[in-house]
Amino acid sequence: MGYFRRTKFSLDAFRNFTSRIISNASIQEPSSRISQTGSSIFSANTAKSSQFSLYSSIFSQKRGLQVAPNRFRNIQFNQNNPFLGGAKKYYYVDRYRVQHFKPRGPRRWFQNPRNVLIVVLVGSGVVITVYFGNLETIPYTNRKHFVLLSRSMERKLGETQFENMKATFKGKILPAIHPESVRVRLIARDIIEALQRGLRNENVWTDLEYASESVGGVHEAKAHETLMALKDSEEGKWFKEDEILDDEWVHQSRKKGLERGSKPETSHLEGLNWEVLVVDEPVVNAFCLPGGKIVVFTGLLEHFRSDAEIATILGHEVGHAVARHSAESITKNLWFAIIQLILYQFVMPDIVNTMSVLFLKLPFSRRMEIEADYVGLLLMASAGYDPRVAPKVYEKLGKLTGDSKLRDYLSTHPSGKKRAQMLAQAQVMEEALTIYRQVRAGRGIEGFL
Repeated sequence: MGYFRRTKFSLDAFRNFTSRIISNASIQEPSSRISQTGSSIFSANTAKSSQFSLYSSIFSQKRGLQVAPNRFRNIQFNQNNPFLGGAKKYYYVDRYRVQHFKPRGPRRWFQNPRNVLIVVLVGSGVVITVYFGNLETIPYTNRKHFVLLSRSMERKLGETQFENMKATFKGKILPAIHPESVRVRLIARDIIEALQRGLRNENVWTDLEYASESVGGVHEAKAHETLMALKDSEEGKWFKEDEILDDEWVHQSRKKGLERGSKPETSHLEGLNWEVLVVDEPVVNAFCLPGGKIVVFTGLLEHFRSDAEIATILGHEVGHAVARHSAESITKNLWFAIIQLILYQFVMPDIVNTMSVLFLKLPFSRRMEIEADYVGLLLMASAGYDPRVAPKVYEKLGKLTGDSKLRDYLSTHPSGKKRAQMLAQAQVMEEALTIYRQVRAGRGIEGFL
């Protein structure tokens, strides 16, 4: 009896051991064998399952158990099982029978030349569409510029900044009935009305109130003396070959615009709610925010007492709004930032920042100032203010802000001396004088922008 128990125990142990080995082999064998041609894993699994069923039937019969002979043979191994056959998708075996991962993701996707061609064509189409869809022509200069900021967003930014200005200078804003506020508002109204006339497409003669032409003689004599003094001064002698202050690009841009028949973009000026704010601060400054918000500081009014001088400055600031310089600056700064990020990978950041400011940002800013000078000169002439006063205003403004010879290279604005000289000799002065004389004679010119 003891012998029978020992024999039965040994058989049971041998059966458990063999079944455990066979089951482990049937699970590990498909993942450990990956042939170069993708060997038949399914056949190996079938053989293992048949062996397993044979051993199981033998031990079960010895124990008196009834087992269906085809129980394990009917088990179908799925070839699409990711744990069994899926390895063929992500592995390959080289001639040395070394297993490698197959590349997946964007790297594998870009290895296909067709996919690369599609990306290039679609990307180029998007860039071209965005660029030409946001290309605008500036009035008068006919310069084309790329602006990403929408007109509505630009107007909202200007209005928001204007409200912040009110909150910042609360208690320092002059009331509407203050003499300085009334004076600035009347001059600004003349400039805005001149802008509306200048943007009309047809040249129409309109009868204005009569004004004596004799007042022009005194201004002509004073203006002639001012211009001669500017030309005779050795300190600020202006050379035509000066690249930074050269206005040849204005003439070339206007010529190309006339040849192409470009139509200036003025839709951003439609429906503006123009407002004027005079702040009691000793700051020699004035600006026009997008959306028609004009801010003038009393420090500027203390140094410029005549209406023509104030009209010169207001015309210049409105010229920035006409040319959408704020929106263009935001777009340019975006491109400058992208260029800087690229150059950071190869050059020291300090060098990149210095070079981008000297050769990109500052020259672009000075060009915008010249453009605003030209547009503002036409506006003040159309408003009935003598444009020959403008060079003297810019010269005086340069003295107040501290002019130097390096200002033409290291500042956002050109120096007042050279700015005045260039404006006095520019072709735009002749156009402005023609408009001014017509206005003083009782006739106004429309569509000059």
